[in-house]
Amino acid sequence: MKRIALLVAPALCLSIPLLAGDDSATQDPAKKSPGYDDTPVLPGQEWRVHDSKRPQPPKVAAAKVVGGAPSDAVVLLGGNDLSMWQRGNGDAAVWKLEDGIMEVNGTGSIRTRDEFGDCQLHVEWATPADSDGDSQGMGNSGVFLMGLYEIQVLDSHSNVSYADGSAGAIYGQYPPDVNASRAPGEWQVYDIVFTAPRFDDEGKRISAARFTVMHNGVLIHNNREILGPTTHRNLPPKGGTAVKGPVSLQDHGNPVRYRNIWIRPL
Repeated sequence: MKRIALLVAPALCLSIPLLAGDDSATQDPAKKSPGYDDTPVLPGQEWRVHDSKRPQPPKVAAAKVVGGAPSDAVVLLGGNDLSMWQRGNGDAAVWKLEDGIMEVNGTGSIRTRDEFGDCQLHVEWATPADSDGDSQGMGNSGVFLMGLYEIQVLDSHSNVSYADGSAGAIYGQYPPDVNASRAPGEWQVYDIVFTAPRFDDEGKRISAARFTVMHNGVLIHNNREILGPTTHRNLPPKGGTAVKGPVSLQDHGNPVRYRNIWIRPL
């Protein structure tokens, strides 16, 4: 019983200040750090097992609201401000924006002014509640990492399209493991962890881009290696050595809505 209490209590003490966003658990520099200096060195690391000298992780204050941006995130859309976005030609984005909700309006796809590589991306979206289309004509849009790799946005609640073009698909390559879609008109969430490709000094790819994706809290891609940039009706193109690029949102002619978009470069 005593050993269980010793294990559980520190975890509780650490989690409370993290959620509160304060520094009440900051360790006294004069106090010896817990750990050991006589344990084996971990393979491939400079640190020992339970190393007392190993730096503590930096603190990040979690949002008080589920889905909110943590303290170290870059907010791409959090109010009535489109300054983080631009059109393909570099002009200011002109999608409809009202009450923090951005809507596709036929003026073309948009992309962030900043570029990102490895990242954690949070996107909330909703397809139109009423639509008379079918297949790819039902709430079609897309979230592109580095402007190259698309996670499909679509009404897949009761609408059927080709599997690798359904909601949550890595477009044209991998369907989601499961269909976690909500009804059209309802807000949905993508939480994406993206790993950019790596290249050697001669431009040869040594590791492919990877996606881990949660759709409405359900895991639909788990560290999935992708074949290359996503395309329509074709195999991924060869070439290219980019390791950073913009986040892009697709205008496919359907009035899809977006809100609460933030990103954490990793």
